[in-house]
Amino acid sequence: MSAIIEIKDLTKEFKVLERREGLKGSLQDLFSRNYKTVRAVDNVSMTIEQGEIVGYLGPNGAGKSTTIKMMTGVLEPTSGSILTNGIVPYQNRSKNAQEIGVVFGQRTQLWWALPLVESFKILKDIYQISDKDYNDMLDLYRSLVDIDPLLHKPVRQMSLGQRTLSDILAAFLHNPKIVFLDEPTIGLDVSMKANIRKLIHALNKEKNTTVILTTHDMGDVDALCQRIVIIDKGKMLYDNDIEHLKKFFGSYRILKVRPTGDLEAQAESVKNELEGFSVRVIDDWISILVDEEKAGVMDVLGRLQKSYKIKDMQLEEISTEEVIKKIYEGGVN
Repeated sequence: MSAIIEIKDLTKEFKVLERREGLKGSLQDLFSRNYKTVRAVDNVSMTIEQGEIVGYLGPNGAGKSTTIKMMTGVLEPTSGSILTNGIVPYQNRSKNAQEIGVVFGQRTQLWWALPLVESFKILKDIYQISDKDYNDMLDLYRSLVDIDPLLHKPVRQMSLGQRTLSDILAAFLHNPKIVFLDEPTIGLDVSMKANIRKLIHALNKEKNTTVILTTHDMGDVDALCQRIVIIDKGKMLYDNDIEHLKKFFGSYRILKVRPTGDLEAQAESVKNELEGFSVRVIDDWISILVDEEKAGVMDVLGRLQKSYKIKDMQLEEISTEEVIKKIYEGGVN
């Protein structure tokens, strides 16, 4: 494999007006403006190989979108370097656009009033796709999903799931080297999420397309990504594969208990008793994150049984979602 994206010491800063409060402050802002510098991306470096599916994760405001905008050429870095497929994106935006595909959540790139096939034909002309390559892609799509019922359906008549699927097909139509997917399964039901994930995985495998996925849905990460990069407050916190991450948190277990009585009230009581533990209510269970290097699961359960009547319990491995949450909270140095 060869590197398709090379990022070194990437930094992006913005000047932001510091507004003062109240009418007096607004009047002061008219004549004297105070600006502060906000560093949205702070010295990020990474290399992504051709054909990888990389989960680019972080809480809201972490700097994910800013990084993606620099990769796509929408923003110019303040400092550092970035190459996508050997191109400096912000210097060669048109050339870079020919080599990438983009799907942003619920914002469609398709023509709203036209049937899907007409949108595909417009994209064929925009990207100068040959008749053979266009027909080959349609044949590939037919082998992966049942698109024929959608081809002659206006986009405005499609369900959210059908529109998302169509947007992903449109992003891959010109056989780009890199596809950026921002929250591709947001708002979809479980069945459609599974179909979308299967489609993304199949297209990546068939065309060896590099996929950069930003999502808050850990189901997407588990289903698609072998490698994850985590960013928070502009700084990179983690860059490795998921299995390595889970091994790092191998001492953690999820203890779920269901006591008698009001669940919310009992959960508050458990939080007070198990100070320092992460305690949440999830699907009619009180979920407790236990670090067995500090306290054994059976010891925690024994403490609870002394104070509460436990009618049911479960023990689970820590999920990717819990691991990511621990990293956001500073669990990895």
